[in-house]
Amino acid sequence: MSDGAGCNRVAAATEHNPSITAKGVLNQTPATVAGPSYSNSQWNTSQTSLRVASDAASAACAAGLVAPFITILDRGIIENASGRSPLMTSIKTSFRAFLTRPHTFIASRPFRLISMVYFTTYLTANSIDTVSSTITPSPFTTTTAGTSKFLATSTVNMSLCLYKDSQFAQMFRAPSNAASAMAQSVPKFSYALFALRDSMTVFASFNLPPLVAPMLSDEVEKVVSRASAAQIIAPAAMQVFTTPLHLWGLDLFNRPGVSVAERVRKVAKNWAGSTAARMGRIVPAFGFGGVINAKVRRNLMGRLEAAEELK
Repeated sequence: MSDGAGCNRVAAATEHNPSITAKGVLNQTPATVAGPSYSNSQWNTSQTSLRVASDAASAACAAGLVAPFITILDRGIIENASGRSPLMTSIKTSFRAFLTRPHTFIASRPFRLISMVYFTTYLTANSIDTVSSTITPSPFTTTTAGTSKFLATSTVNMSLCLYKDSQFAQMFRAPSNAASAMAQSVPKFSYALFALRDSMTVFASFNLPPLVAPMLSDEVEKVVSRASAAQIIAPAAMQVFTTPLHLWGLDLFNRPGVSVAERVRKVAKNWAGSTAARMGRIVPAFGFGGVINAKVRRNLMGRLEAAEELK
């Protein structure tokens, strides 16, 4: 399922908070960013169209790389929850289709829905950074980690995910209930659970990494930057708490009228496997996807800054 769009704030810094450089090294003083200087009396509107294009290109690159895996795992989780197909059987079938008929897989509605969700989420996060660097003004590569980014990405991600979830639930319901599934609407309480699930995941993806990174051991730096590690660990760990919300919302749609005790048993039965699968799909979505989006954007914006200095 969805969870919420991704941007790794490895360059975010203020006077009162630690910063993480592009190499992921923790500093206790503001990061010095090379680039042209800007006056605080005017907006930094230079190369606006190219900066917007860079935001979109970064989002498209990240979404295109992670969408196949998320599509496969999301379908498997839903088919397993509905009883249509065991989790591993569904994953193997979808993965085989991706390898043998990639053009058909990419043109399918599930893939297009997933691509839409994550492209728009990444683009929203990037746009917030660009707007911030325009108004402040500050270098093109500047990233933010504040409330505005959380609210914007949460709103966009949750809105699109709620739509995607309802479509997936109807498309991949058990065959015995397929006829009634298309006519049955997703319960409002399911939407509420999905919204809570997504807000928790987006918070863990966009706001927790800068807080988690300073807590990681120096040993982590020998393998990967603390910024990148935190970007992967935080959203993955959150799935332990969000998976029950996800399964409960699905069960409300798949089995209306079932007792609370029966739902608890169903959720408990599927919790471990679904949590592992959701960790597997959230790592590319907001872990690797966030890192790819941030690095591509930083590279493109850095080139624009270099060109600006030559003027």
